[in-house]
Amino acid sequence: MSPPPPVPPDPPDNVAAGIGLKVISVAIFLLMASLLKATGNLPPGQLVFFRSLFAILPIIVFLAWRGELVDGFKTANPLGHLTRGLVGTGGMVFGFIALTRLPLPEAIAINYATPLLIVVFGALILKETVRLYRWSAVAIGLVGVGIILWPRLTIFSGGPLDDAGIGALMALLACVFAAFATIAVRTLVRTERSATVVLYFSIFTSFIGALMLPFGWIDPTPEQWVMLIVAGIAGGIAQILLTESYRHADVSLVAPFEYTSLLLSLGVGYLFFAEIPTPTMLVGALIVVGAGLFIIFREHALGLERRKSREVTPPQ
Repeated sequence: MSPPPPVPPDPPDNVAAGIGLKVISVAIFLLMASLLKATGNLPPGQLVFFRSLFAILPIIVFLAWRGELVDGFKTANPLGHLTRGLVGTGGMVFGFIALTRLPLPEAIAINYATPLLIVVFGALILKETVRLYRWSAVAIGLVGVGIILWPRLTIFSGGPLDDAGIGALMALLACVFAAFATIAVRTLVRTERSATVVLYFSIFTSFIGALMLPFGWIDPTPEQWVMLIVAGIAGGIAQILLTESYRHADVSLVAPFEYTSLLLSLGVGYLFFAEIPTPTMLVGALIVVGAGLFIIFREHALGLERRKSREVTPPQ
């Protein structure tokens, strides 16, 4: 296996471009989620397969346009890509189940638990240093997640677990798998280009989704075919824009705009799915968003401190 080419230097910081690309990627990801939700009764394996398969097209076009298509296939860590593909596919499956059983804003809000779990897994698996401030934010954020989930978990009050309750549990499992996938990406990017990570993720999830098709297939209607194709292409485009946004500005400056998806999902849910958020969901979502923003800004402050320390410490 030939070693991957060196990663090209990032362009100079352009905060406005980074934020703009991030917000557009969030909107397109929401479009993708809305289309997949609108497909209705299609099995999750089918959704995973088509979402991943059609996402490959814009990724390949983008790599070819940048002259990186051949280099994009070069990898020094195929097993790492497979691991990321497996946990990423698990997250997609559970996430798509949640989308079909929960109101869109609620599914989006529960997904905000992912950054909180990344902090936990980063400390446990990567041995990252997490101090009291971030642990406190994680604890408060998880309380917010519990507030969102509690009305759905009727099993704890003696009632049956309905579709919404199953959806809530699936959304939480999706966050767990997504957090593990992020940990896997953190390991991959030490040796792999971002384009390579994105490309192999789509390839592996398409393959794993294809293996799931015999266990659940419904012939799509013409309208469902259109939604599947557009959702897949949208997912690929959004992934490219997301990756590019982090090349133009620091992650700590761009990441908070992820939470614009809550406002967008409230509008989409109301206009297209007649979904009205409950006060409990809104309160829980605001708590989770607040905790997530605190963690992001804390990371930014720590990054500035580390950078300043390196600048004032003379070389040994």
